[in-house]
Amino acid sequence: MAETTTLHQQALAILQTLVGRDDAVFHEGQFEAIEALVNGGRRALVVQRTGWGKSAVYFVASLLLRSAGAGPTLIVSPLLALMRDQVAAAGRAGVRAAAINSANQTEWQEITARLDADELDVLLVSPERLNNPIFRETQLPELVRRTGLLVIDEAHCISDWGHDFRPDYRRLRDLITSLAAGVPVLATTATANSRVVKDVEDQLGTDGTAVYTLRGELARKSLRLGVLRLPSPRSRLAWLLTHLGDLPGSGIIYTLTVSAAEDTARLLRENGHAVLAYTGRTDPSDREAAEQSLKNNEVKALVATSALGMGFDKPDLGFVVHLGAPSSPVAYYQQVGRAGRGTPNADVLLLPGNEDREIWEYFATASMPAEDKAQRILEELAGGTVLSTPALETRVDVRRSPLELLLKVLDVDGAVQKVTGGWQATGKPWTYDRERYARISQARVHEQNAMLNYENTENCRMEFLAAALDDPAATPCGRCDNCAGRWYSDEVSSGASESAGSALGRVGVLLEPRGQWPSGMDKLGVPVKGRIPADQQLSAGRALARMTDLGWGNRVRELLADSSPDAALDPAAIQACVRVLSEWSWDTRPVGVVSMPSRRRPLLISSLAEGLAGVGRIPYLGALQLPQGWPSGSSGGNSAFRLAAVWDRFAVPEEGHAWFAATPGPVLLVDDLADSRWSLTVAGRALRQAGAQEVLPFVLAQKA
Repeated sequence: MAETTTLHQQALAILQTLVGRDDAVFHEGQFEAIEALVNGGRRALVVQRTGWGKSAVYFVASLLLRSAGAGPTLIVSPLLALMRDQVAAAGRAGVRAAAINSANQTEWQEITARLDADELDVLLVSPERLNNPIFRETQLPELVRRTGLLVIDEAHCISDWGHDFRPDYRRLRDLITSLAAGVPVLATTATANSRVVKDVEDQLGTDGTAVYTLRGELARKSLRLGVLRLPSPRSRLAWLLTHLGDLPGSGIIYTLTVSAAEDTARLLRENGHAVLAYTGRTDPSDREAAEQSLKNNEVKALVATSALGMGFDKPDLGFVVHLGAPSSPVAYYQQVGRAGRGTPNADVLLLPGNEDREIWEYFATASMPAEDKAQRILEELAGGTVLSTPALETRVDVRRSPLELLLKVLDVDGAVQKVTGGWQATGKPWTYDRERYARISQARVHEQNAMLNYENTENCRMEFLAAALDDPAATPCGRCDNCAGRWYSDEVSSGASESAGSALGRVGVLLEPRGQWPSGMDKLGVPVKGRIPADQQLSAGRALARMTDLGWGNRVRELLADSSPDAALDPAAIQACVRVLSEWSWDTRPVGVVSMPSRRRPLLISSLAEGLAGVGRIPYLGALQLPQGWPSGSSGGNSAFRLAAVWDRFAVPEEGHAWFAATPGPVLLVDDLADSRWSLTVAGRALRQAGAQEVLPFVLAQKA
């Protein structure tokens, strides 16, 4: 008892230093978790709402363990924003902390030296870093030997549903097994239902070790939840323009796609609102500056994708608005949990869209590993062959991002390993876990349906979210729109509606030309390498819209959907394309229009080309020819295979050669969709070689 009292006093003193208040006390469960780690050397799972103080548990425990002679704490943390906040919080508590991640490579040597000199109490690393060959072979063994506490933050990523976000989390089981006996392990998360809790407990209890699970009430009493259904993207943007200034303090506006975040931020700025976009496409230094601007209340909001999520800490965040719903109540709870952590009140409003399901399905299918591609990778890496990721791209028809994900999955499964110079097969037998991926797919459908139920429920919304996370303490909140009535207006000003309509009516997206041939093309029988010669290149082109755009993106998705029949393009779409051309400041007016051949949409493409030619009074020269037949392969492959599939397939008729000789000038090259852009690039090369002085590509849609 005396020992516990002394530990409590020591821990409380550290906590008060951490939060900067002499009257600070532990939340229910915090000291119990600290005691389990420090006195019990246990493996613990803490599931508590955001803002509860999970980081206080591991920082206090770290200093107590260090004072007893233990080695440094190793924290596995998933996001850069989270690491930055954790290092800053550690410094406030007198904890000597540093992070090793992709954003601070210039500091790695200094951090390693501090670690070797025992001048660090806490080291934060990303899960990917654990599998970096140099780190894994030269630093990790000694670090594991000295580790006094292992912390797995955002531990729900261990669970099956998160395989596509952080497959590296699945290898933490091996790391836990390699720790010395008695080294405590702490896993923390705010987003775990009973299935995920059981999954994480299984990973922590690798050798039958009992896991101490501390699960608290997940409902956030400060949040006032609401759902506002509006009929269209225009009305949702108009609502935001009308009411953003009414929302309390500063906050986050979440969107489902990068394009939606960028377009929304631009519209709000043009109408006088201080906002910034924050996406996976945002430069890391700009992300950090945007986070700080929000923390300093220098902007009203960040318009963000899920890239701004776990670990972003602004206790006084006043609101979270979603333009479009995340695909599960768990994901939604995780994002809205950014608000109201240190304030008594915060507003949370969901504006769902009719296109949400389509976007959910796109991301779900894009991330699933394919069995045939995995087997092909293993064949290429067999027999001790070491290949870099770019080299594998010339042998396996998978794009870079899915290829990297698939390699990680195979790595975690033990079938391949990352070594100096690339990847190598281990020789360990591997089979496609069809049952596991079917289970993940079923879980995703269930979670999507649950999100739709949240939108439509007439019962308490906070109780619904807490119950979705299997919180036994889920009860009505008395604050949400269903409990207390709507707290938001659905009125939209006419000026806001006009501004939103104008923004959504914007047309024209820059289509960048390819400038470099993919590496290793000689292995696929294509004799090119390096830069594409200037006299064979396309010029910069235009698309009517991106597939992910808020405005015309919806329309082009309909036109190009697999279920849509081939038909002539409607006049409204033709006029929108004409507007793009009218705003295109080319140096010389095109002297002809050429279309791409198409198996799936010949009517649509020819009607677009003929329509543009007619309005512009430019001769339509017809479609390019395919003397060798249709290209092999399918869309969606990587650059090397897509180029090989279309190489030398397109030909210009003899009358085209004569036309270019007699009529020098640019040619407008028309197609329906720009995905990899290699078909356009090869077709443009054929036109340039036939005498076209310049080729200006124009497409209905750019893939992303």
